[in-house]
Amino acid sequence: MSPKIPSPLVSVDWLYTILNNKNLIILDCTLPKVTDDSIISEEKKQIKGALFFDIKNNFSDTKAAFPNTVLPPIEFERKAQEIGINQDSVLVCYDDLGIYSSPRVWWMFQLMGFKNIAVLDGGLPEWKIKNYPIENPENHQPKQGNFKVDYTSEKLKCTEDVLNSIENKETLIVDARSKGRFYGTEPEPRNNLKSGHIPNSVNLPFGEVQQAGKMKSNEELKSIFKEYQNKKEVIFTCGSGITAAILALGAEIANIKNVSVYDGSWTAWGSTDHLPISL
Repeated sequence: MSPKIPSPLVSVDWLYTILNNKNLIILDCTLPKVTDDSIISEEKKQIKGALFFDIKNNFSDTKAAFPNTVLPPIEFERKAQEIGINQDSVLVCYDDLGIYSSPRVWWMFQLMGFKNIAVLDGGLPEWKIKNYPIENPENHQPKQGNFKVDYTSEKLKCTEDVLNSIENKETLIVDARSKGRFYGTEPEPRNNLKSGHIPNSVNLPFGEVQQAGKMKSNEELKSIFKEYQNKKEVIFTCGSGITAAILALGAEIANIKNVSVYDGSWTAWGSTDHLPISL
């Protein structure tokens, strides 16, 4: 029997208790930070039995104009089946940085209509602290899965959607980038990208919903997102759609509904001519 995910965020202790469940699939969703130029010398490890979920090269549209573009639903379904995901799977996604890129994978499955998935709070660092089993990266070969997409298009926004929302007072656009990038006082990490932010958007750096590599408590998140409750729609944006999903996760924990992610985010907005920009 497949265990049901108790919440969008699960502890390493909870994961350890179901580690041998036959329907469990642990996804290593690690993606380097675009703003991190450091060289990681530590040998790569993974949670025992984990599968690598390749956001960049396998689960993004590599032919798209902008990085991390979501796959068309039929393509996502096929690739999820190829890594052994079934309709009755229980998915736990994590990354090596605590919580950075794993919420993007959680959000993608939400977009595709799959609910029995959670992010591992604290990721691999927290798993290691508890001395739970790790291994060298293994090329686990799963059987073909039967995963089916039930696409929920309202969770995904394109540039035109956002442009049409900037004057709508019932819609809130929330940017997860740093304050320096939001206000244009520090350069964008991607070359030839304009500085600034989408007009009428507000800034909530993703680090403000986290503490020491974990999400803040439910009570703290409810307090942070309290002002969003009366909005008809909340659109999260960031640099390229990765950290916007951290805010989407926090909003879900805080029981904020009608949430979406701007897939192209600032990379799309800031490199498209004739779009309004605020500083």
